[in-house]
Amino acid sequence: MTAMTHCLDRPGVVPRLSSLHVRRERLTQPLLASPARVRLLCAPAGSGKSALFAECLLQAPPTCTVHWLALNGLVSSPEEFSRAVAQALGLVVDSEAQLLACLARWQTPTWLFLDDYCRVPAPQLDALLDRLLTLSSPALTWWLGGRRRPHCNWPRLLLNDDLYESAGPELAFSRGEIQQLIAQLPHSLCANACERIFQRSGGWCASVRVALQDGNGRSASELKEGRSAIMLDYLQHELFNGLAPELAEAWRVLAHLPRFNLGLCEHLFGAGEGGHWMRTLQELGCFIEPWEDSPDWLQVFAPVAQLVRDEAWEAGRSWHRRACQWFVAEQDWQAAFEQALLADENEMAISLLQHFGFEHLFQQHNVVLLLRLYEQQGADLLLCSAQLVGLITAALLFAGRFEEAGLCIEHMARFAPQPCAAQQRELVARWQAQQGWLLHLQGWMAPARGHFLEALVDLPASAWPARLLCLSGLTQQALLRGELDVAQALNREALCLARAQGALLFEGLLELDHAQLLEQRGAPHRAESLLSGIHQLLCQHARFATPLLGRIALRRGRLALCQGQEARASEFFESGLEACLRSHDKRVLYGYLGLAHVAANQGDFAQAFLHLRDAERMMQRRQIPDTVYRGVLLHVSSHFWLQQGRPQLAHEALTRVLRHYHGPQARQAPPATLELIPRLEYLLVVTQVYLHQASRPLEQLNAQLLRARQCGMLGLETVLQLSVAQVAWLLGQPVEARAALQTAQALVERCNLRQALAELQRSLPSLFVAPPPQAATPQPTPACGRDNPLSQREIEVLSLIAQGNSNLQIAEQLFISLHTVKTHARRINGKLAVERRTQAVAKAKALGFFA
Repeated sequence: MTAMTHCLDRPGVVPRLSSLHVRRERLTQPLLASPARVRLLCAPAGSGKSALFAECLLQAPPTCTVHWLALNGLVSSPEEFSRAVAQALGLVVDSEAQLLACLARWQTPTWLFLDDYCRVPAPQLDALLDRLLTLSSPALTWWLGGRRRPHCNWPRLLLNDDLYESAGPELAFSRGEIQQLIAQLPHSLCANACERIFQRSGGWCASVRVALQDGNGRSASELKEGRSAIMLDYLQHELFNGLAPELAEAWRVLAHLPRFNLGLCEHLFGAGEGGHWMRTLQELGCFIEPWEDSPDWLQVFAPVAQLVRDEAWEAGRSWHRRACQWFVAEQDWQAAFEQALLADENEMAISLLQHFGFEHLFQQHNVVLLLRLYEQQGADLLLCSAQLVGLITAALLFAGRFEEAGLCIEHMARFAPQPCAAQQRELVARWQAQQGWLLHLQGWMAPARGHFLEALVDLPASAWPARLLCLSGLTQQALLRGELDVAQALNREALCLARAQGALLFEGLLELDHAQLLEQRGAPHRAESLLSGIHQLLCQHARFATPLLGRIALRRGRLALCQGQEARASEFFESGLEACLRSHDKRVLYGYLGLAHVAANQGDFAQAFLHLRDAERMMQRRQIPDTVYRGVLLHVSSHFWLQQGRPQLAHEALTRVLRHYHGPQARQAPPATLELIPRLEYLLVVTQVYLHQASRPLEQLNAQLLRARQCGMLGLETVLQLSVAQVAWLLGQPVEARAALQTAQALVERCNLRQALAELQRSLPSLFVAPPPQAATPQPTPACGRDNPLSQREIEVLSLIAQGNSNLQIAEQLFISLHTVKTHARRINGKLAVERRTQAVAKAKALGFFA
């Protein structure tokens, strides 16, 4: 029942609004503006129907009479209902016919709220309601709220524009509304409390209210248990107490299933009976909703289902076993595998893995399930085929458990020799592909490259997933070496193969490599457009690609941050972090790092270092080797220390970490942080300048700048150019500093890399103060206009030629086609009367065509 209070400016009572109530105009305005005579809210318990109606009631026009009738979900006879409606409207009638006659003649503008209409099927009562709605005057507006949609002639009302309807999902709190609720609390919550509450509650009003209870003085685990207990008690009173025992048990079974349909219900509960129970539960508003917008599949609302799943359920194994049998018959291997694990039928689950491929790792939470099965059963039972070895190895590599992955790979020897030479070569090639990825992720570039190349020679066309992984590994290594043209060719070959096989998940994985390539070329906006497109494709055609979507979100967060879009970046980092945590992806590290950068941008270094500490703790908890995260964490920490004016700490950290990347036993940077080593190197130069320990720092930075320019790494070139400006300013060379800054600002505008410029501006604001005006001195005027036969675009092309760029690099940097570059080069040679590129550059410099 809803708590009621007297309305101060209107007769009667209305629901008492919570002290934390927020106005939800996105819901009330359409309701208030609708010309419909009937406004229907149909949603499960705790969806905020009464509060929404009360908010609308308080905004009724002054000329409108308002009446509130609290029905409390109870069953009543048609006669009792007629009397209640008449009494609410102040009518004295003796029969239904008199009531209908009065309503037909009604002239005073009136709103009648029927709150919490009958919750169980009542055909006679619904028929009376239908007559009341149909025959009443347009002056009387009906506001009807309940958990069950009454059996009325809704199509007729809809066709006459007399019906406005809202359902459960529309009533859920949005993230913004949850944030408004948090702002009203007398105590503060953690920085990402809004997102956590939304993820846990799905916006369900009752769950949000409980989550916002004061948790001072209680541990997180106690608070979670307390909230779960409250919500379970709420469900017991509001849902289970109103259901027959067999329906309550059926609902509990359905809550433990990821999805269900008519066929599965018939299999579980009996032919005829199962379908009837499913439809009855739907009609009663028992939190049953469409699954992924499917016309056939249903699910129990996820936050409610999770509450039930967290409780012990002794009968669960038998139900999961029966569900597994049905999914096997339907050849739904994913769902059958999950149900087999829930039924503790591990041998059945292992047998179902024969239907899994590498792409299944990027679906749902399969990595977590595979690792759990591996830990429970051990190698003797699980590693019974080469295919299973590859699957478990890939899961271990994905989670960053490299030592266990190495031991797993060794089990490939169990399956040698193969019956024929071709099969033996394929087995060895598969071993090389796995070993190559292990070495690649551990930072050993040369042996990993050798394994990849040799595996590609012997892998047959049927082993295209392994070929794709080898090509992806080689692409990442080319990017790490700064060989962008090689990386692009490898990535293109891999993408063509993935598309030819219709492997959308692989395509998404390869597009991440492509996005890193575009980022290095200084085109973050193109990389973002690419990832946005593949994200939409995955959402439409590859449901539950949660791990891959998590990685894409993290990369999009980095791109948004580079372009100065902090709010957008924070959203991507939050969602990517959540997805990677659920799937045990080692890339979760970059979610924490991204949030740390956002906090540092806002000047909150305490929060930034908390994110770094959380990242390190997570890596250690999941036993991920420190080679994956140590260098990256120290780089970001040093970056923050420099911004705080603590160069000594940064110098010590950078000196220590660079030892791992230099020398005969040097390792490559982690594949997700391609430019880590050059960024560590230039950051060390800056710290040495601050500490007055630098030896020819500008020469060192210019040497790095030249390498980046030769490789076409425009993003790195921009950052290095800003570093040259910073170091020159610190060395007391303002003219050189401002010249370097001007060049860097042009690169920033061209590539839209706002983050690096903003960081320098915060660190050295004096560099950006305009110098005092000086007397003008005559300057040599470059050849232009009639003296310069080259167009502005041709000068740009020639400038890039002078910097040592290839035609393909020029095309990428200027965002034009390769054919257009060649056309410009041919015209330049013709206008300057030369035959070679080098001659064109020399003549243009001699004539002063370069400003």
